[in-house]
Amino acid sequence: MEEWLAPAADYKKSLEELFKTYASHVALLLEAVAAIVITVGAVGAIIKLLNPTGGDPAKPFRRKKMIWLRFGVWLLLGLEFELAADIVRTAIAPSWTEIGQLGAIAVIRTFLNYFLERDVERYGEERSI
Repeated sequence: MEEWLAPAADYKKSLEELFKTYASHVALLLEAVAAIVITVGAVGAIIKLLNPTGGDPAKPFRRKKMIWLRFGVWLLLGLEFELAADIVRTAIAPSWTEIGQLGAIAVIRTFLNYFLERDVERYGEERSI
């Protein structure tokens, strides 16, 4: 009877390995997208900072606040992709220690995302006034 079940167990194990490999690649892709998104935002912010034209002399900090606001939106998007990668990684984490570490990272990223989003919304509302 055990000989009959052996192929099914091997098939299940190979499916698990295939899923782990696939999920690992998806998580890596999401992290790469996050890095690209954050890089695009950072480069855009640097270019805007180095270009002194277009500022209102009566409001010297408004331009910098707008640059920060735009960069904050890029950071939020990048953090969302990082959080998605963390969620995918929890599906393939083999031990409770790794799940705990991923959970702690996800909580930190969620808090960062929450506070950054709150600040972006607050300053965005000030801008529209």
